[in-house]
Amino acid sequence: MKVLVTGGAGYIGSVLVRQLLNKGYEVRAFDSLKFGGEALYDVMLHPNFEFMKGDIRNAEEVDKALHGIDAVAHLAAIVGDPACKKFSEEANETNWHGSVALFNAAEKKGVKRFVFASTCSNYGKMPDPDSFVVESSALNPVSLYAELKVKFEKFLLEENKDSRICSTALRFSTVYGFSPRIRFDLTVNEFTRNATVHGEQEIWGQQFWRPYCHVDDLARSVVLVLESAEEKVRANVFNVGSTEENYNKGMVIKEVCKVVPNVKVNYVESNEDPRDYRVNFDKIKNELGFTITKTVPDGVREIYTLLSTQIITDSFAQKFRNI
Repeated sequence: MKVLVTGGAGYIGSVLVRQLLNKGYEVRAFDSLKFGGEALYDVMLHPNFEFMKGDIRNAEEVDKALHGIDAVAHLAAIVGDPACKKFSEEANETNWHGSVALFNAAEKKGVKRFVFASTCSNYGKMPDPDSFVVESSALNPVSLYAELKVKFEKFLLEENKDSRICSTALRFSTVYGFSPRIRFDLTVNEFTRNATVHGEQEIWGQQFWRPYCHVDDLARSVVLVLESAEEKVRANVFNVGSTEENYNKGMVIKEVCKVVPNVKVNYVESNEDPRDYRVNFDKIKNELGFTITKTVPDGVREIYTLLSTQIITDSFAQKFRNI
């Protein structure tokens, strides 16, 4: 199988590329290199790897990228609430119009599988703070980022459920951990970075919940869907993570303090975060056999070890964040 990974030079995409190559797939990474291509330097000469620079908003480049492709792992996007708010026009063009055009072009090219990287942010805020949301729970997007993910999910799984392409949406938990395109603007990574470098962290709204999942495991879920029987994944959606890995911000910083010594934590009372959700992940575990291999404490140790070596001289540099 030859797989096209859109956003292949990104935080999750660069990990997925390596996992696919390690399993013997032919891989073509397609990326606009908005954040550079350093994450792919070491795989450029791999015999089963090909890189193609391009933007999913460009029909000609997309058509070329899809040539000879069996499956698409669609990760290319303006990622995160802040980035989509700041670059709203580009987000609409990429996350919606570009994604629709990519799917339609893939259908014409005879692509067999299409896996879409969606988000648990689609749930927004839980109606019952003591409950857990599941795939059939009401979606309540409270940001442009989530609105566009929900919109494309509907296009993919409802409007095109009878397409020749077997399509699947994966609602990713909040990601963390080491990646060749490392980011420090993600909660676990950011808290660990700040605690390690500055010895302190300010926590706004420690009570707000999120599910967290290591970048390695999110990438593994894409490979798993590509290898699963079509009847299990066609026009289907799965939350990706572990029910045990739901944390509020206060719990995250406690895990950081177990690893990083002498951290000063400043708690600020806040009720302003519109996102607050705990997620159940039984479906992907029971139907596809997915289980995680790393936890938040593992991710904290990874980032602390990385920064303690001082190999990264300026972890606050622009290249380590999305905005």
